[in-house]
Amino acid sequence: MITPLESPSSNVVGFQLSGKLHDEDYKTFVPLVDEHIAKNETTRILAQFHDFSGWDAHALWDDIRFATTHCTSIEKIALVGEKQWEKYMATVCKPFTMAKIQYFDQTEMESAWNWLAE
Repeated sequence: MITPLESPSSNVVGFQLSGKLHDEDYKTFVPLVDEHIAKNETTRILAQFHDFSGWDAHALWDDIRFATTHCTSIEKIALVGEKQWEKYMATVCKPFTMAKIQYFDQTEMESAWNWLAE
């Protein structure tokens, strides 16, 4: 499930990702990001992982397609996680985007918002 988070900054959009993601999640997530990109000169994303267990095959394809079609529209991405493998996602994602990507531990949520606002 992808749930929007309230953002402290107009050029930052945040989401919490939990459970296993499915195609339906991307049908609501992508239009929200597209709308944000259309309204803002720069877009920055916070993705908070909470009890996250990955993607089904279709959602993984949706995620790859999202990354490649939005690779020049997003300036920064903060990944906030709870598990070691989520930390490695910051490295794995880098070839698919021109955005600066940084990982933050769940306890560093405020630092993640602040980094995106800089």
